[in-house]
Amino acid sequence: MTDHLLRRHAPIPTAGWQQIDDEAKTRLTPKLAARRLVDWSGPHGWTHSATNLGRTTTLDGTPPGTKSETVAARQRRVLPLNEFRVSFTVECSGLQDAERGATDVDYGDLDRAAYDAALIENRAIFHGWPEAGITGIAESSSHSSMNLSQDLNAYPLTIAKATDVLRQAGIQGPYALAIGPQGYTRIVETIEHGGYLLQQHLMKILGGDIVWAPGLDGALVVSTRGDDFVLDVGQDFSVGYSRHDAEVVTLYLEESFSFRVNEPDAAVVLVDS
Repeated sequence: MTDHLLRRHAPIPTAGWQQIDDEAKTRLTPKLAARRLVDWSGPHGWTHSATNLGRTTTLDGTPPGTKSETVAARQRRVLPLNEFRVSFTVECSGLQDAERGATDVDYGDLDRAAYDAALIENRAIFHGWPEAGITGIAESSSHSSMNLSQDLNAYPLTIAKATDVLRQAGIQGPYALAIGPQGYTRIVETIEHGGYLLQQHLMKILGGDIVWAPGLDGALVVSTRGDDFVLDVGQDFSVGYSRHDAEVVTLYLEESFSFRVNEPDAAVVLVDS
């Protein structure tokens, strides 16, 4: 672990750290829905500070010390990475129990932190984070949005139309449907006329997965062919130490990342109607 996480200063034994790391991974992984739909670059480490955009901005005037009109100056354009921390607490008594071999330590606050942390990343990728300079997939889409009816019988036609829009734009599949938790549950619980599961019908249309996506408003149909959306990670989710007293240890989940859309044509937004 890198020194900035200050783990060596925490009153946590080796067994406790192992449990915490394992629990964090177990609780985070299912919730990081956006990662299943975009390309991954990284992790590049804590010191990785910006994503290269491969573009430049022309600088006004000439560089200092020259008046030659033959000199041209440009500045490289980059997308800065953004970092965030979500704090949580663990009881000291539970950590002591872990050192004795207990496997049922209460990590309830870690579960809350994992949900909050995953929601930050998902929301940034799906809907953007303006203050951080991130534009999300939904806001970037170049296609008109489609209405997602409350009538589940209409889902196959809507999804088929969305995939056709992508094909007409020259965007190849396979395609995936990302949808919020409530909509996802309705899909997996629905059996169409004839006993055919709606989930299977939609996956056949898409040629890809249906993704349970906390933090997504409505739904998205996206191509998963690659190179359209890129999540650039400096430090992937890691647990660091903040402080402690006689009763609890305060820790945090931390990540640094940027996100960019390379192809606005590669997604169709479905809006709840």
